[in-house]
Amino acid sequence: MKSITYISDWYFNQKTLPYWGVLVLDSLIVFFASIVAKFFEINLVHQVESFLPMLLGSLLCVVLYIIPFYAFKTYRGIIRYSSFVDLQRIVLASLAGTVLCVVAWFLTSTIAYISLPGPMGSVILFFVATMFMWIERVMVKRLFDDFRTDGATPVAIYGTKAGGISLAKSLTSLKVKQYRLEAFITDGKEMADAKLFGKKVYLNQQGIAEKMKHLGVTTLLVSPLKSELFRQNTEMVDEFLSAGIHIMMMPAAEEWDGTSELTHHSLREVDIEDLLPREKIEVDLQAIGNQLRDKVILITGAAGSIGSEMVRQVATFRPAFMVLIDQAETPMHDIRLMMSRQFPDIKCETIVSSIANKEHMEQIFSQHRPDYVFHAAAYKHVPMMEDNPAIAVQNNIYGTRVIADLAVKFETKKFVMISTDKAVNPTNVMGCSKRICEIYCQSLNKAIVEGKVKGITQFVTTRFGNVLGSNGSVIPIFKEQIKKGGPITVTHPDIIRFFMLIPEACRLVLEAGTMGKGGEIYVFDMGQPVKIVDLAKRIIKLSGAQNIEIKFSGLREGEKLYEEVLSDKEQTKPTRHPKIMIASVREYDYDLAVSNEDRLREASYTFDDMSIVRIMKEIVPEYKSQHSKYEILDERILRLSESRAKLV
Repeated sequence: MKSITYISDWYFNQKTLPYWGVLVLDSLIVFFASIVAKFFEINLVHQVESFLPMLLGSLLCVVLYIIPFYAFKTYRGIIRYSSFVDLQRIVLASLAGTVLCVVAWFLTSTIAYISLPGPMGSVILFFVATMFMWIERVMVKRLFDDFRTDGATPVAIYGTKAGGISLAKSLTSLKVKQYRLEAFITDGKEMADAKLFGKKVYLNQQGIAEKMKHLGVTTLLVSPLKSELFRQNTEMVDEFLSAGIHIMMMPAAEEWDGTSELTHHSLREVDIEDLLPREKIEVDLQAIGNQLRDKVILITGAAGSIGSEMVRQVATFRPAFMVLIDQAETPMHDIRLMMSRQFPDIKCETIVSSIANKEHMEQIFSQHRPDYVFHAAAYKHVPMMEDNPAIAVQNNIYGTRVIADLAVKFETKKFVMISTDKAVNPTNVMGCSKRICEIYCQSLNKAIVEGKVKGITQFVTTRFGNVLGSNGSVIPIFKEQIKKGGPITVTHPDIIRFFMLIPEACRLVLEAGTMGKGGEIYVFDMGQPVKIVDLAKRIIKLSGAQNIEIKFSGLREGEKLYEEVLSDKEQTKPTRHPKIMIASVREYDYDLAVSNEDRLREASYTFDDMSIVRIMKEIVPEYKSQHSKYEILDERILRLSESRAKLV
């Protein structure tokens, strides 16, 4: 018993069995099969009398079989990794060996001391030898798989179509078993209780996570073809997270084409971004490429969350030159390194400067004369701008005006401004500053169309909500709080937000920029809003942390419970893209927009917060402060309106 254990441990811990070992095993099988074949040909008396000739005949059979073994290289395959192709080679080699034995039988039929199987015996020899060589390989493969999967992670696969099958093939073909397949999960009743790869298929229904846990499953592999459905099924997601089962799927920003080779390496353990409900977003890459290829592209805010992704995506379209501007030195250095490593053939210049520095910006425009401008630069954090309205004016509003005016002056073809849903019925300084930027760009485009301003530039504005993974977004904050043992702080139990992945948002920006003819404000369909408290709960489950408390800190200054994409007075029109709509907004006179901005900029240098915000409210009447010190201004405006109404 000890010797058997020693031999098995020795074998299963070897990389491969030596070639000679495989040849010896196969030769022994042929020897045994030839004796069996001979037994069927002659009676028991003759078997005893002709034992020595039969033995010599069997040895000759082995020699004859070795020739096709060598020719077909059957011994060179690693037994434990045998495939159907290997089994086919065995059949051909065995058939060839049998033919040689029949020929040898005719040649040695007169030799008394050698007894080979005859034609009928050779048929038996063929079937017995082939069958046992097959059994040898199947058994060794099965034993080795069982041995190798002892320490492997038990997994279930969600999906029984092409994606799930590809994953299963990937797992079962691995030389080193990292995962052990235990079950499949399907949504279709027709597949329920069937077997795939020898494993039962379970119907996806309530309690499926507990059933998988009972089977010992610790990880769920989600087929790429099921990713979107899985994200939408929040009950299923929460059930698996609550059961403590890890989830692996393709990253949310990636998609499987359905035809290329798919392995488990394509999957990774999910992050919260991967589990947010979303629909697949497709854009017309050819149309975008046709516009941007061989053009000079200028991107402001190039080191920011949105801007840096814009840089990456634009670079893939092979522009002639890229001008990248941001005032953050270290992140810009990172962008420079990224461009040199990932896009070494794309000519670009990384510039550290403020968009509000008119002289420097003009020098840049004069030198490079960009064909397209993607304007992503802005201060975006609501509490920061609430405390610093002067800076919001000088950077967001005046900086946008500088870039817009220079785009017109140097005949930029298209100017795409990235705005925010916070610009709709703004409740804070940041949102209002972006709305004033929208007004200026739209009025400037209108003035160009009407001939009041000489230029060819088309101004396009894009609006969307929160992007996942951006600097200062809730998810990194929640993760840091969990790492510290909690609590997680949420401003309000009912607060909801729209979320979109940065790559998806940037693709839509490029699409909108392509289809825009000037003057449009494009609104992105952000899908279903997400309750922040639900997001926090899911992150806690995903982290595996215990006893993490959620505390409600109260709404921050300028913050509202929900973000809007359109104001009440606005309507939308569809575009060729189902996720992009055009907002029908009020049009503003260009001269009035210029006058308002001049007045606002002048006030900003006083750093008198109340005076600055008062002017902003005059420019954007729908700007109503919430949870802010500026609410007093709304009260004054209301009292003034009531007094005027009484006088009338």
